[in-house]
Amino acid sequence: MSTYERISDKNAFYEASNFKKGTSIIHFRGDFAPQCKDMDAVMEELSKTYPKASFYCVEAEDIPDVSVDMEVVAVPTFFIFKEGRRVYRLDAANPAELNRRVKHYVELPDLSHAVIPQQRSNGDDIKSTESGENRSIVESHHRQNSDVPPKKRLEELINSSECVAFVKGTPQQLKCGFSRELINILQKHQIEFTTFDILSDEEVRQGLKTYSNWPTYPQIYVKGELIGGLDIIKEMELSEELENTLPKKLPLDKKLKLLIGQSPVMVFIKGSPDRPQCGFSNTLVDILRQEGIKFGYFDILTDEDVRQGLKEFSNWPTFPQVYAHEELIGGIDIIKELHQSGGLKDAINEKLKNSDN
Repeated sequence: MSTYERISDKNAFYEASNFKKGTSIIHFRGDFAPQCKDMDAVMEELSKTYPKASFYCVEAEDIPDVSVDMEVVAVPTFFIFKEGRRVYRLDAANPAELNRRVKHYVELPDLSHAVIPQQRSNGDDIKSTESGENRSIVESHHRQNSDVPPKKRLEELINSSECVAFVKGTPQQLKCGFSRELINILQKHQIEFTTFDILSDEEVRQGLKTYSNWPTYPQIYVKGELIGGLDIIKEMELSEELENTLPKKLPLDKKLKLLIGQSPVMVFIKGSPDRPQCGFSNTLVDILRQEGIKFGYFDILTDEDVRQGLKEFSNWPTFPQVYAHEELIGGIDIIKELHQSGGLKDAINEKLKNSDN
């Protein structure tokens, strides 16, 4: 019987991934992310269903060299290796798709029979072909362990900036032609927007279809209201309504100043407070909540210009970053020190006094 084993060092990872005689499935995870715990349960079940394969997990922040080598930027991320060759990558908590791929590669006699997909995180809409028994095993664990009601989370996402595009992939690596065409139009017209990768979160992907009563992607929202999909945007471009409806791009310095001033306490993190995408962001959110400090946030993973620009603007090279009344307090180390000394609220109030003078 196969087991689900933890990899604790770089050598063990490369030994597992280079195994020449079978199939290895490796889960890059983080304790801070509830979806990873769900997927741990999925991996446990899959290891019982496919005992000929080897199943492993890697704590992404514990072996940073490996995470960098494998270009892991968020968790969960899964890799499938067959005969020592990487054959598939999945950047999402998608049990059905993971099961489908594991089943395919475990049952594949050897790589001479394989059609290796190009790098593709969650792919286009794929209908699962696994048996009803296996489908029930993995889908029973798909519900996310989040305390945030799904409707509230969707409302937070569509209101996270003035213009939000829900697409497949990121602006730097889009996963479908429709998403690519939409982003090209928005960029051509200098529209100010952020994006959300629906392939990274199956709950959002399916929930937004019902919430908006719009069954396809991409989708674009302005001030929390659905504008439509690609066809609507193309029509607006032809009728010259686009630039009157969607916000124009601001100079980066002005944009950063507006973002920093959105809330008396503003944090720039990876992910959202309820779904942080790195341990440092998760620790920061925990501290602020323990202190009872209300804060606004910006997910730097949604906007590469902000992510890079803020480093120069603040002369602070890492994230998360915390601002109080438009002044930088610092990153996670400073926040932890202030929290442990009992001086965090005093530091924030001091910034308030300075801003009033």
